[in-house]
Amino acid sequence: MKLYSSLGPNPRLVRMFLVEKGIQVERVHFDIISGENRQNADYVSKNPLGTTPTLELDDGTCLTESWPICEYLEEVHPEPNLFGADAVERAQVRKWARLFDQEVVVPMTMGFRAGAGRPMFEPRMSVVSPGAGAELSAMADEKWRWFDQQLGSANHFALGRFTFADLIVFCFANFGFTVGWKLPEGTDNLARFVAAHNERASAAVWQDSE
Repeated sequence: MKLYSSLGPNPRLVRMFLVEKGIQVERVHFDIISGENRQNADYVSKNPLGTTPTLELDDGTCLTESWPICEYLEEVHPEPNLFGADAVERAQVRKWARLFDQEVVVPMTMGFRAGAGRPMFEPRMSVVSPGAGAELSAMADEKWRWFDQQLGSANHFALGRFTFADLIVFCFANFGFTVGWKLPEGTDNLARFVAAHNERASAAVWQDSE
């Protein structure tokens, strides 16, 4: 297998998932700041959107989008499981991951693209107005506080152990840190959560120089 990746929360989510699973793959890194991923004709033939990550299987099949890639890896390498051991556990993990994806990831990323990230994103995609971006960022911060309340004194969102639900929250918090964002006030539980999981061996991907 070959992983096409770059800077950013989604590629690093998959890379952390691979480390947690103990799976080694060949990796091809793209400089997304320069748009290398969208200018490489061979890569665009594998992923017409030019986004990262993409996982190319040994038979040439190309899988895109971080969540489905992780689900695929879970199915072919079921242990240690990060989505749950049975149908009920998987539903619990997916519930938290979907809530976070919709309530935090979407407004957070759209707000960043319209604000601090505007010079990088506006030339190559549609972005909302700066005012709308600020509102979206505020909505994301509100939901970060809600997730903090739900986490409480625990260090895991589901099953009492590390799962994909924790991984996606951790990766997007760290993404925010890399672009100057800080956890909003009133999220001490999440600050503890991030610090705890930053000790995981897989978290070293966030210290890589790329």
